[in-house]
Amino acid sequence: MAKNLQYLLVFYFALFSAPSLAKTVDRILIEKDYRSMTLFDGDKVVKSYRIALGPEPVGHKVQEGDGRTPEGRYKITYKNPNSKFHLSLKISYPNREDRKFARENGFSPGGDIMIHGLSPEYEYLGAVHFLYDWTDGCIAVSNSEIEEIWEWVSVGTEVLIY
Repeated sequence: MAKNLQYLLVFYFALFSAPSLAKTVDRILIEKDYRSMTLFDGDKVVKSYRIALGPEPVGHKVQEGDGRTPEGRYKITYKNPNSKFHLSLKISYPNREDRKFARENGFSPGGDIMIHGLSPEYEYLGAVHFLYDWTDGCIAVSNSEIEEIWEWVSVGTEVLIY
């Protein structure tokens, strides 16, 4: 009995004092030409994903409805657990320069650019969703991928899109 208790205590302390397997991410790099999103912790790659973009993926988003994904330096500003696309991470588009350009040219820059999963009707596509650019300018990954990203990314994480 004492031996069993000893094994139980060793197991308990090993389990609850083990280093965390949680990853931290301080930067997200989105390379539109390669349909790739890479998460970084410092200079170390945490993980890379295949992504889908909007129907007009070439060039910087200029105005609402243009189907483009913005290019530049942004941040994650909000984590939406009730997104219609499973989960979503809001990107800080439009930034000051985007708003100024749109104002000077007389149109809306748009907004609501997210990194998100799949809607319920397309969840069955899973990891092959990236074979077609189907978003309105957002960055899409599979639902299992956004769940993983959701755990690792915090509000304030830098997002670089090129």
